[in-house]
Amino acid sequence: MPYAIQTTDKAGSADLRAQTRPAHLDYLKANQHLLLAAGALISDDGTGGHGGVLLVDTDDRAVAERFINEDPFTKAGLFEKVTVTRWRKAFFDGKCLV
Repeated sequence: MPYAIQTTDKAGSADLRAQTRPAHLDYLKANQHLLLAAGALISDDGTGGHGGVLLVDTDDRAVAERFINEDPFTKAGLFEKVTVTRWRKAFFDGKCLV
């Protein structure tokens, strides 16, 4: 059963997010085999970024925690809050799984 990771950026950290984003994207690409989905939380108008959601395909909490701890955004100190929660796929990829 996968893990959902939700992150919240620290206030006033838009510059840090922008500076670190290329390394973050490289990290996600290098670890794409672990991801069911990932993306930034943005404003309704499609701008900015103030956190993110990552769905990590692992049954091992330690793997999910290591994944987010090694993320360049985490290492740069971008996040105010990180929540790692077990996630049940009930509806996924256009299919009902329950």
